[in-house]
Amino acid sequence: MLNIHNLSVAFGGEYLFEEIAFRLNGGDRVGLIGKNGAGKSTLLKLLSKEMAPDTGVIAMEKDIKIGFLKQDIDFVMGRTVLEESYQAFSEIKSLELKLEEINTALAERTDYESEGYNQLMVDLTDVTHRYEILGGYNYQGDTEKVLLGLGFKREDFDKITDTFSGGWRMRIELAKLLLQNNDVLLLDEPTNHLDIESIIWLEQFLKNYPGAVVIVSHDKMFLDNVTNRTIEISLGRIYDYNKPYSKFLLLRKEMKEQQLNAQKNQEKQIQQTEKLIEKFRAKATKASMAQSLIKKLDKIERIEVDEDDNSVMNVRFPVSVTPGKVVAELEDLSKSYGSKQVLESIDLLVERGSKTAFVGQNGQGKTTLAKIMVGELEHAGKLKIGHNVQIGYFAQNQAEYLEGNKTILDTMVDSANESNRSKVRDILGSFLFRGDEVEKYVKVLSGGERNRLALAKMLLQPFNVLVMDEPTNHLDIKSKNVLKQALQQFEGTLILVSHDRDFLQGLTDRVYEFKEGGIKEYLGDIDFYLEQRKAEDFRKIEKGEKKNQVKTQERPKQNDYQAQKKLKSLKNKLSGVEKKISQLEKEIATIDHDLLMDYDATIAKSGFFDEYQGKKDLLGALMQDWEKLSQDLEILDK
Repeated sequence: MLNIHNLSVAFGGEYLFEEIAFRLNGGDRVGLIGKNGAGKSTLLKLLSKEMAPDTGVIAMEKDIKIGFLKQDIDFVMGRTVLEESYQAFSEIKSLELKLEEINTALAERTDYESEGYNQLMVDLTDVTHRYEILGGYNYQGDTEKVLLGLGFKREDFDKITDTFSGGWRMRIELAKLLLQNNDVLLLDEPTNHLDIESIIWLEQFLKNYPGAVVIVSHDKMFLDNVTNRTIEISLGRIYDYNKPYSKFLLLRKEMKEQQLNAQKNQEKQIQQTEKLIEKFRAKATKASMAQSLIKKLDKIERIEVDEDDNSVMNVRFPVSVTPGKVVAELEDLSKSYGSKQVLESIDLLVERGSKTAFVGQNGQGKTTLAKIMVGELEHAGKLKIGHNVQIGYFAQNQAEYLEGNKTILDTMVDSANESNRSKVRDILGSFLFRGDEVEKYVKVLSGGERNRLALAKMLLQPFNVLVMDEPTNHLDIKSKNVLKQALQQFEGTLILVSHDRDFLQGLTDRVYEFKEGGIKEYLGDIDFYLEQRKAEDFRKIEKGEKKNQVKTQERPKQNDYQAQKKLKSLKNKLSGVEKKISQLEKEIATIDHDLLMDYDATIAKSGFFDEYQGKKDLLGALMQDWEKLSQDLEILDK
């Protein structure tokens, strides 16, 4: 499909990436990863031909269709959601106009035997055939399915796009791309504005997508569930493996360990050779041998270990003062925008030290309630903030509040006070803004860099309660992990509005789902919530069955003999798998030892790498089998 050869791009005299090369094939679902500012979005622009490289070529098949979801989109004002979505079918809409013109002409004419009338009939047949091939009779139904999957309701279809937020407009643009028969999809942060249910729907859609997909995303779970290949941009180079993100990290670590072992072995050989050279130089009879060894040494290709860009944020959220036991109390709280009731009769008690997640579809009131709690919105009902409570608020569009014409340093200095102004450079350094970088203007920063600056700015104000609305948008995976760790160590009260399942895992102890104006409490983390939601969906399906359906009798419980037989079978299988795992681990350990002792001789064996990787892949599969059998055994025991 696409062949990228020796591609280079430089900004300000420094290479973003240099002479990178890879091939994109049908069925590839590539996770394009790297730090903020590594060049991911730039590479997407190159692939979509929005910009040209400094050097290198992108060769592609003839008539290939590429769809590109960008962060910034423009809409024509005045179109409804359906009308905008139908723009995905430009040729079909054009054919509809032609069909209308031909049918109008046929209705007006009576010269049925004329050549002109006959030509109209031929045109009608040709246009109708083309219309049918392109899916003209199905596109409206397909559009509705995709819009519903992305969280729209049928009553939204005829609303003007101008009335929707940026996040919902992004969904419309995503719907258009998914509806086009593109050969390649380029998606830049597609999950940033999607709720959990819509992300799960998008995952299923992309898994079945026949073309090639390149995804820039910082959602680890989304990448693991969708991709089958990972390309990392790091320090101007790319690392390309046919594995999803988590498996890529393991493989990358193993490869680096192998490089280090090989480098150590080579260094030993070089040192031994150098000792021989020094020894032989002293003897006239051995001078020619010394020269021969020097030439041999010069020809050795030194093994290099891949560099890693391990620079990460250093974040800590200190608690200002200890607040009272009750942080916030909401009683019969409601909020409406005109005739639209967003929140209705909400009762909520937030206690000191609690860790809470707000989840649910977009537009259900999560951000609205967060803004009410920090005093940004008027409301009906009671809201009582507790004693000594100081709230730090990170808004969903926090980065947009930054002034583009200010430098990073000026942004911080202007927000500081006398007591912390001297700490500004230290805070910036901990958020990876070091040296001359602090003189950069905000307007030239990437989305992730702006988010980091907004987080740094937060630390200039005292707080013991953190309310954060989608704090991970645009942050790279390493920065997200650092932020998560900082929030886990935060001793204050935390309220998180987020759709990022991986980020929320183990971070909160309760979840509030927002739906149809109300909230529902789940006493557990995000995994518990998702398990409960699936159970609710099953109950809904059961309720939807016909009431007059004859109830099937409950199956009699298996007798003890059958249960014991199944238990024994599972234990035997588990034991067999454990033996295979033990044997494979011994074999792999032996190979690793051989590599350490004599790398060159070990890899010289015929088919070594295929055999070595095959053993590791088999070990991974056996570990999955072991985990499944263990779970089955545990369930049966219960």
